Amino acid sequence: MALSCPPTLLSAPRRNLSTAARTLTISDLSAGAPPRQPQLHSMLALKQPPLSSIFTKPSKPHQPKLANTTVKSLFTGIVEEMGTIKHLGFDQPDSFTMKIQAKTVLEGVHLGDSIAVNGTCLTVTEFDILSSEFSVGLAPETLRKTSLGELESGSLVNLERALSPSTRMGGHFVQGHVDGTGEIMELWPEGDSLWVKVKVGREILRYIVPKGFIAVDGTSLTVVDVFDDEGCFNFMLVAYTQQKVVIALKKVGQKVNLEVDILGKYVERLLGSGFVDSFKSS
Repeated sequence: MALSCPPTLLSAPRRNLSTAARTLTISDLSAGAPPRQPQLHSMLALKQPPLSSIFTKPSKPHQPKLANTTVKSLFTGIVEEMGTIKHLGFDQPDSFTMKIQAKTVLEGVHLGDSIAVNGTCLTVTEFDILSSEFSVGLAPETLRKTSLGELESGSLVNLERALSPSTRMGGHFVQGHVDGTGEIMELWPEGDSLWVKVKVGREILRYIVPKGFIAVDGTSLTVVDVFDDEGCFNFMLVAYTQQKVVIALKKVGQKVNLEVDILGKYVERLLGSGFVDSFKSS
């Protein structure tokens, strides 16, 4: 399950670090190992540009508001816009920051708000309305569970603000808690629509059912078929959706973030806990 940016990232003081100390590999985080001094020759190392080039301070100082971790954000899987990655990397040995250029999702934004980035619920840590940019922090678990660490400057990402009481429920209930990633195996057109076939691990495939909901890179989609023997499922993108989300821009072999319908996980949990047996005996 991917995590929002922890509150400590909003208020932690920044230290003056050497170039070596500001470099960390995503493989360290994937292994769950504590931060260490990295090898500078590592092909996976991300070098953070000077902080002055990453953070644009608002015209008026804002007092960061720590996110209330007891409040859960909810999304619909209806992408509002595609944003552009401007900068990403480590501004501290254990702090990965991403800066995104967008417009629609910044309407009425506040520090601490939740925005889904390719289906991953993240917390706004800084924003600048004039330059149409905002920053989010990614926890190590987020980098392990999602494909966000593979993005680069210029990449497009799906964006959606958290659900409000007046929002139309056009998709399905999406938490922004990514269950894992899948790999695109096939892409083929049929008319003006696009078929997409994704391979996924058994631990996720068991929750995917034909004609059921799934969030792919934060996009609410309907599963068409499930191929248990191949460990795959497929779905179709109509022409309009192809123009509005990043999935149609990806190629075979690239990863997508997946969040299954939470209903299946609750049902499995209840069945495994003996709830049905106790209900029958009552």
